[in-house]
Amino acid sequence: MSGGIDSPVAADMMLTRGHELVAVHMDNRPFTDDSPLEKVKDHLKVLEERHARRIPLYILPHGTTQIDLMRNTTRHFGCILCRRFMWRSAELVAEREGASFLVTGEALGQVASQTLSNMRSATVAVRMPIVRPLIGYDKREIEELAQHLGTYGISTRPGLCCQAVPDRPATRSNLLQIQREEDKIDVEQILSSVLRKAVVQ
Repeated sequence: MSGGIDSPVAADMMLTRGHELVAVHMDNRPFTDDSPLEKVKDHLKVLEERHARRIPLYILPHGTTQIDLMRNTTRHFGCILCRRFMWRSAELVAEREGASFLVTGEALGQVASQTLSNMRSATVAVRMPIVRPLIGYDKREIEELAQHLGTYGISTRPGLCCQAVPDRPATRSNLLQIQREEDKIDVEQILSSVLRKAVVQ
């Protein structure tokens, strides 16, 4: 879950269909401020009250991963590499929790990391199925759902956007390019550090 508009709507859809959820937030400080995490916690309060159930929250440090990527890989591919590490980290949490799939608020084509080729390059980083309940929605439709849910006002509160986004993020990629970039870093060491420093609430 991010502090944005999409992920709480996707979470609500899954909860409405009777699924249990564990929330995972990638904490991107120092490339953002405290506001995304505060929004996530407030989103979860709305969802917990609406569905009368507790939703555990894993807070995983992602800022150090961003630093490794910025120092050692081509900036043009930063968003795709970032997304691959988010998926891998979420999969490790899912395995720990005994979950059977991952859920995201992605909608096709909304941002650079959500073009079809980039989503494919990110998705193949994990083995677990990924459910995208908003994949065919446009932004206006998602905003209307968020307003009905009661999370839109939370999502649109002022806050610092991610400062790690490259000036010209790649909108197309192929897996060979991405694998060459990841050869420049120690993927397993990064993931091990992230999970070891996780905070569960």
